[in-house]
Amino acid sequence: MPEKKAILVVGAGDATGGAIARRFAREGYIACVTRRSAEKLAPLVEQIRAEGGEAHAFGSDARKEDETVELISRIERDVAPLEVAVFNIGANVQFPIVETTSRVYYKVWEMACFGGFLMGREAARVMLPRQRGSIFFTGATASLRGRENMAAFAGAKHALRALAQSMARELGPKNIHVAHLVIDAAIDTEWIRENFPERYAAKAQDGIVNPDHIADTYWMLHRQPRDAWTHELDIRPWIERW
Repeated sequence: MPEKKAILVVGAGDATGGAIARRFAREGYIACVTRRSAEKLAPLVEQIRAEGGEAHAFGSDARKEDETVELISRIERDVAPLEVAVFNIGANVQFPIVETTSRVYYKVWEMACFGGFLMGREAARVMLPRQRGSIFFTGATASLRGRENMAAFAGAKHALRALAQSMARELGPKNIHVAHLVIDAAIDTEWIRENFPERYAAKAQDGIVNPDHIADTYWMLHRQPRDAWTHELDIRPWIERW
């Protein structure tokens, strides 16, 4: 029988995170998906199982060290060896700088950066003895440049990118592939459709990103031979200005 392997997706919502979990499940990986409310993951788990895959939902707060430690321990103990870990929490908020409270700034950093550190550290701890694995971090345009009203989000995303770069250099020689993905686009979601109908109209021209196509990129990264690893890439539709 083939060896069981697990993928953890932290921040598995209805779009990118869910699509990544489904993509890897189709390849035989056991999808472990988490967000603060496990009940909200029920439709995703049902979909994966209906497609013939295996999935488990976990409720955990990515900002809490003890919960992240326990989450990965449970996966290793009760599910399968963790082969892939994906950090996919957004935390995109916009405030003028004089209206950005310390609480907002700190909370955004906790969600978009500190949670990534906790997941990355714990994933590395279980992958290092096996000398294999992939750790991926989802970034955004704000990972590369700060725009007006985005001090908190850009600060956190810049820090997440730096974390990924440092981990890639440290863990790459130990056969653990670390990569940071910049998604610079509107994604085909219900939220975009309802809140930005003019942007959503670009779907007819392939002007917004299909989450399944993003997931294909994560799978491609995981399958790369180590003599040609990619450590950072960006994803955007042809219509996007950059």
